[in-house]
Amino acid sequence: MRRRKSRELALIFLYQAEMRGELKDDASAALDCFWQDQGVKDNEITEFSAMLVKGTLKNLPLIDEKISASAINWSIKRMPCLDKNILRLAVFELLFIDSMPVLVSINEAIELAKKYGAEDSPRFINGVLHKIKEGIKEKEIDRAGKMKMAS
Repeated sequence: MRRRKSRELALIFLYQAEMRGELKDDASAALDCFWQDQGVKDNEITEFSAMLVKGTLKNLPLIDEKISASAINWSIKRMPCLDKNILRLAVFELLFIDSMPVLVSINEAIELAKKYGAEDSPRFINGVLHKIKEGIKEKEIDRAGKMKMAS
């Protein structure tokens, strides 16, 4: 439950930052104010949420590139802000948090879309994330194949 709350807070933060045009690599001071405004005092929630936000912002160009390549007929600029930021958080998890099971990240993103997004958001997000997941699997297979051939 704490991880879900952390993801919700990270989503709210990224959404607000994008709407204000303040998606910056260094979000530490803004996050401190955000926790205060939200009344969040649970360190486990703030730590995981801050890691999601900071990691997403630090890797935003790569994350947006992955989303753009997987969202057929959708440019990242045309995506609804909420859907885009749900995708960004989930893609960060898929690419950079090895300890997080892939399907957990995808399911959590779908749950966020059901709660906060439009009617079609869960289906859209599911499709994009599964396409990204398949791309990750292909790279793992390629790496494994190259390792076997090199031995």
